[in-house]
Amino acid sequence: MASADSQDFVHLHCHTDYSLLDGAAKIDKLVAETARQGQKAIAITDHGYVFGAYEFYREATAAGIKPIIGVEAYVTPGTSRHDRTRVQWGSKQQQEAGDDVSARGAYTHLTLLSRTTEGMHNLFRLASAASLDGQMGKWPRMDREILAKYGSGLIASTGCPSGEIQTRIRLGQWDEAIKAAGEYQDIFGKENYFVELMDHGLTLEQRVTKDLIALSKEIGAPLLATNDLHYVTEADAKIQDALLCINSGSTFDTPGRFKFDGSGYYLKSAQQMRELFREMPEACDNTLRVAEMCDVQFTTTGEGANFMPVFPTPPGEDEHSWFVKEVQRGLEYRYPGGIPDEVTRRAKYEVEVITQMGFPGYFLVVSDFIKWAKENGIRVGPGRGSGAGSMVAYAMRITDLDPLEHGLLFERFLNPDRVSMPDFDVDFDDRRRGEVIEYVERKYGDDRVAQVITYGVMKTKNSLKDAARVLGYPYAMGDRLSKALPPTVMGKDIPLSGIFDPEHKRYAEAGEFRRLHDEEPDVQKVFDIAKGVEGLTRGWGVHACAVIMSSEPLMDIIPMMRRPSDGQIITQFDYPTCETLGLLKMDFLGLRNLTVISDALVNIERNGKTPPDLETLGFEDPATYELMQRGDTLGVFQLDGSGMRTLLRQMKPDKFGDITAVSALYRPGPMGMGSHTNYALRKNGLQEITPIHPELEEPLAEILGETYGVLVYQEQVMQTAQKVAGYSLGQADILRRAMGKKKKAELDKQFVSFEAGMREKGYSKGAVDALWETLLPFADYAFNKSHSAAYGVVSYWTAYLKANYPTEYMAALLTSTQENRDRLGLYLGDCRHRGITVLPPDVNGSDMYFSAVGSDIRFGLSAIRNVGHNVVEEIIKARKEKGDFTSFTDFLDKVSLTVCNKRTIESLIKGGAFDSLGANRRSLVLVHEDAVDAVVDVKRKEAQGQYDLFADMFTGGGQDGASSGSAATITIPELPEWDRKEKLAFERNMLGLYVSDHPLYGLEHVIAQNSSTSISALADDGAVEDGAMVTIAGLITTLARKTTKKGDMWAIATVEDLEGSIDCLLFPSTYQTVATELAEDLVVSMKGRVDTSKGMPELRVMEMTIPDTGGGPDGPVVISLPSMRATTSVAEQLREVLEDNPGSSEVRVKLREPGRATLMQLDKRLSVTPSAALYASLKALLGPSCLQ
Repeated sequence: MASADSQDFVHLHCHTDYSLLDGAAKIDKLVAETARQGQKAIAITDHGYVFGAYEFYREATAAGIKPIIGVEAYVTPGTSRHDRTRVQWGSKQQQEAGDDVSARGAYTHLTLLSRTTEGMHNLFRLASAASLDGQMGKWPRMDREILAKYGSGLIASTGCPSGEIQTRIRLGQWDEAIKAAGEYQDIFGKENYFVELMDHGLTLEQRVTKDLIALSKEIGAPLLATNDLHYVTEADAKIQDALLCINSGSTFDTPGRFKFDGSGYYLKSAQQMRELFREMPEACDNTLRVAEMCDVQFTTTGEGANFMPVFPTPPGEDEHSWFVKEVQRGLEYRYPGGIPDEVTRRAKYEVEVITQMGFPGYFLVVSDFIKWAKENGIRVGPGRGSGAGSMVAYAMRITDLDPLEHGLLFERFLNPDRVSMPDFDVDFDDRRRGEVIEYVERKYGDDRVAQVITYGVMKTKNSLKDAARVLGYPYAMGDRLSKALPPTVMGKDIPLSGIFDPEHKRYAEAGEFRRLHDEEPDVQKVFDIAKGVEGLTRGWGVHACAVIMSSEPLMDIIPMMRRPSDGQIITQFDYPTCETLGLLKMDFLGLRNLTVISDALVNIERNGKTPPDLETLGFEDPATYELMQRGDTLGVFQLDGSGMRTLLRQMKPDKFGDITAVSALYRPGPMGMGSHTNYALRKNGLQEITPIHPELEEPLAEILGETYGVLVYQEQVMQTAQKVAGYSLGQADILRRAMGKKKKAELDKQFVSFEAGMREKGYSKGAVDALWETLLPFADYAFNKSHSAAYGVVSYWTAYLKANYPTEYMAALLTSTQENRDRLGLYLGDCRHRGITVLPPDVNGSDMYFSAVGSDIRFGLSAIRNVGHNVVEEIIKARKEKGDFTSFTDFLDKVSLTVCNKRTIESLIKGGAFDSLGANRRSLVLVHEDAVDAVVDVKRKEAQGQYDLFADMFTGGGQDGASSGSAATITIPELPEWDRKEKLAFERNMLGLYVSDHPLYGLEHVIAQNSSTSISALADDGAVEDGAMVTIAGLITTLARKTTKKGDMWAIATVEDLEGSIDCLLFPSTYQTVATELAEDLVVSMKGRVDTSKGMPELRVMEMTIPDTGGGPDGPVVISLPSMRATTSVAEQLREVLEDNPGSSEVRVKLREPGRATLMQLDKRLSVTPSAALYASLKALLGPSCLQ
């Protein structure tokens, strides 16, 4: 470090983008600029938290710059950190002038820097305690007590103008300022406490500077010059101002919005800082002195950090001996008829590798919580990721697939040639995942187990929309720009930098955006701001599945925090950082499909059948494969989408290997190369299997035989290298990774050894090149077979249940999608196609969720709007304790006060829950308020113990069904029921869809005739391209008329068919043509372009027609065809189609010739039942335009 008389300077007060929506300095950019300016060190001092500490340390050390790890702390105004009282020190007038304690008495600031590594860990403990104990609003606050406890190894300074000393000086409280500074000197050591000076041209700073210098002299505390850095270069000021607008929801022009006064909050040069503080050179010199004093280090896994949790073994055993015994016990459990030699060999090899790598404890920990979950009735997935390739994992019941039987490789999981942490991701029943985490916390200590933070960054589309908004443009501007981007691929958009970078692989797709940018200056303004904010950290959340485990208390290794919303304790570092620092990351995933399986098995038992034991179930059930071959896999895990169902019909799976393959092939990479179609055609003998090279046909037959010569799995890449190039599987795994990363230097190196290996085995140069050229692109697309096979088990289980226990499985599936009305409608439609009746909710027959009742499914009461879980529990409790409800009034008498809420009762009535008790819905709605009023008083008194002493005398002991409640006083009138339309509208409002009936029943033929696709098909991934032209038909269920800023009318209509619904946007030009006809409950056909940019598809309507529904299902069916097609052969085929669909609707044929048409009525014996199936057959025979 430079000497004190140098012209250098070190910035010790810097906010990165981890000072969320306040700092705009990306760490990599900040470090690069520091290096460019030749500054030797730099600090990070984000607000309250230390999110960026390790990333900052890593980037700075890599650039040869000394990192100083600090925080701008929030400190309580003299109170305990547990005390949330706001405290102000000055007069009311001073408070109104903004001179008092920040945030109306919540906190003051203090800058803390780590002097030593121990000090850095103390800083982490302080930051943790501030969040765990001292959180007030969004501020994690420290207090004197905790600062005194963990003050060693730290340097402190008075901080920014919101610091305690500056606040006291502004309020004229000189003695208190001196006293407070003295206390801090005592806490940190006199030589470690500095008086901080800033100058951004603010009066707030200038008012205290003179007194701060005086205080420095009086208490002997050195001065320290800082710059309150919030962005990297002077030009970034606009970007940081945009961030402040995003944070406050304002625009640049919003009057009175929060913004930084003064200027210069960037990485100024040493010369600029020395010029600014030219009258106090020692304040700049001291920055070098502080940098000299500070020296911290993180210890990473590469340097031996290892906090693997310790498994508690029985006395006399260590982790290794116990691990070996557990594996042996597991093998005996898995192979009760005797352990095959091959299995013993594989297990022995794996145990050696695992022991050599030091991971026996890891396997014991994972096995233990999985066994605990299974013993406590929590369904666990069969494994996921590469872990399914391990025989040891199979023996210890971590996974449920025999790796030898399915050809899964251990080296894909743990590579003896490349030491890395093992990584088991474990799936649990979605509803009970939390119980497993609680068990792990109890067993290993809640101070050693925590969930993990995740940071959200500003992505491409958000950046454009936010930039347009802060610049004051209408929403349409940001929307238009995000729609001009190339389509999202695998959830990722092109970065804004890639749009103008010819080297970016998606550059060619961004021509439309570049054209807009070139033509419109407004777009350029938006783009400039968007490019600045893109990639900045926007906020934080909790990782969906990651859990960190440690052998030591986590707070001694990394900083922790509490999520204010629910008290959840999480790490302040993300999981890659935690892993780098030697902590174990486990993924505890909640998988909804396991919840569906659990519920289905419960339904099977309740329905009087014996549930299958899935853990011992084979993979040979013919009914399951027939279901898949029909593509009847709606609601089956991974096989649910329309494209996947089409592929299954083409592939005709008949063994478990096909399920493994189909989920690996149905992804953009393999599909882009036609691998999915090749596999299906070759499997069914419709395409010849061609070898990669004639010399390789025989050696690769065993490896590629199961996939018909198509490369599908990463394991096949590894086995190929082993077989023909003499690689070990460990080396082959390294080759596979190199191919996936596509780094030329690494690939060139690998090719040399690959070629040498093959030539040594006698293969020609042609064979080497042909194989290398085939493997290279496939390494990118090839899938992890272990993962595909493990998840294939869940697909098989769900398909097995659907094929063999359809009612019970569909009830479980409907329960799982109860909140998603579109999926619910789709699955209800599937039930109807399968002949399963879905009964409306019923107070006597329904449970909490959907339940299987014989061969029918009964709606659950909790699916009714305004009916909460506690209400349903009370209804079921009353039913069990007091018997079935015999009438509406009997229901009100028997249930508790919790249920007797007018809104709840009205919702139950309109949802059809009282239909079985005699009175109709309209009559009950009329009297329900009086009935509830009559019974509530009595129930309140009962709850307070004031029973009606005479009730039993007058009602004969209550045995005849009368009671002291409403039964004696309320008479239900006999009114006619609402008409069908009104009754169904109420039902739909309460249940989210039509259940007891549907306005479109009987009009299926009209819908089929007037649409090119069903609405539900549009929601399937990849079913239609963005912008594709389609025609849909259905019922308008909601209609919202709107006005543009120009005053033009437009509308959003929700159109629903029997399986799904979609929002249809009728913009002014279309709206004007149909405005008078648009109405709710109208059956319409709409043609337009599909827009998938918002995640769920919308239809931008171009034409709307109203089909003729007058004839109902018995109206004539008119078939139109050119007269030249009316041959004997076509007529015979047409007769067959009509005879296959007999019914009462007459059939007319319109023969078209140029200039005229002839309409003929067919024989009454050829009358038909209009249906979607009939129309599909007619369209297949005569073409899509044959129906009138």
